Amino acid sequence: MSMANQQITNQQAINPQTKPWQNWSGSQQSAPQFEQPQDLDQLIHLVQSHDKLRVVGAGHSFSALAKTDNVLLNLDHFTGVTEIDVDGCQSTVQGGTRLFDLGQQLAESNQALINQGDIDRQSLAGAIATGTHGTGLGLPCLSALVKGFELLTAHGDLIQCNAQQNPEIFQAGRVALGCLGVLTQIQLQNRPMYKLKEHTRLCALSDVMQNMQQWQHQHRHIEFWAFSHANQVILKTLDETDEVCINRPKDWLGEDLILSFCAELTRLCPMFNPWLQKLLGIFVKPVTVVGWSNRIFPSVRSTKFNEMEYQIPLQQGMACFEEVLYTLRKHKVPMFFPIEYRLVKGDDIWLSPFYQQDSVSLSIHQFYKQDYHAVFKLVEPILLKYGGRPHWGKLHSLKAAQLRELYPKWDSFMRIRQELDPQQKWLNSYLQQLFLQASHF
Repeated sequence: MSMANQQITNQQAINPQTKPWQNWSGSQQSAPQFEQPQDLDQLIHLVQSHDKLRVVGAGHSFSALAKTDNVLLNLDHFTGVTEIDVDGCQSTVQGGTRLFDLGQQLAESNQALINQGDIDRQSLAGAIATGTHGTGLGLPCLSALVKGFELLTAHGDLIQCNAQQNPEIFQAGRVALGCLGVLTQIQLQNRPMYKLKEHTRLCALSDVMQNMQQWQHQHRHIEFWAFSHANQVILKTLDETDEVCINRPKDWLGEDLILSFCAELTRLCPMFNPWLQKLLGIFVKPVTVVGWSNRIFPSVRSTKFNEMEYQIPLQQGMACFEEVLYTLRKHKVPMFFPIEYRLVKGDDIWLSPFYQQDSVSLSIHQFYKQDYHAVFKLVEPILLKYGGRPHWGKLHSLKAAQLRELYPKWDSFMRIRQELDPQQKWLNSYLQQLFLQASHF
């Protein structure tokens, strides 16, 4: 055996599970000791045996929440619905369950998620830990639909948390960035299965700005995508219906393929960006689709990007959007991806970006092959100016002192976190910066 091969063999023997890891967009990379426990006993043993751990689901966060060169736990063996409450229309689900599997599993018991976003690749625990959401003025983020959870603590103890048992941990733990422990099982409030009618069309930007306040009360779900150099937006509404199912048309050019092509062309030739955006009318046609909710919510999102998202107080949302759009146009930013505008109901979760605040969710995206720093640094001061709070799974630059001002229960959360994890087992370098020091992209 050669000396080089001997060194490789020795290294593998010392740490056989170490392998490269990156998040979905590729912006976060590390080389952790990767562990995928088969059962609860193995998971508890791993937690008790290591000083530093993080947990990863689908790696769909853009921030460095899962980035670590220590132990990275994956819960892909912790999947499925373990209990159904027919009378209360609730389900108990293992934390590693992917959202795209959960919809079908709930349907077998005539249950459905009350709301969800248009990406369903995430694990349930990951989506809850970051406050993932869909859109709809009367609908909160997914975390607010959690009725209880089982938490594996840094000491290896399993505790039950709900409004009656460990109520403070329950309030803190529904959006906790994975820093209180492992969400092994989650109890969800669902509803009986229902159909949605989705209608997507182009709409004049001026009409949206004039009528959005009225429209947001007329539809169960409403959102739009605005392009920095176009006078039209893509408007989508979803409403409950009993109509027969209408399948999505199969175009020879799907919207994801068009997005990828235009983003790549904008990257190579920025001067084409305004021209491409003004051709929306050629690519986007009115479409109506009807189907069960778990089939209607998700969209194909294969074109990779990096994202910043802030939650703006509802009454400030449109003014903030207008200023962001004006700034992107003024600086002629080479960004083909549109600004996404959604609505989310407030909740009572301590570190939820929607804490005691109905919100407009504004998302800024940049193609993954392009540098996002310049764009986000240009836009973030505007989002902060209007009282925005960052989405925990997206990119932002706030320091602990700034975050503390945005969250009234910040100190209460930090007290609970310290009590549950005095040795900071769950904190990677990013979370240490976020909670204890200055943070950065």
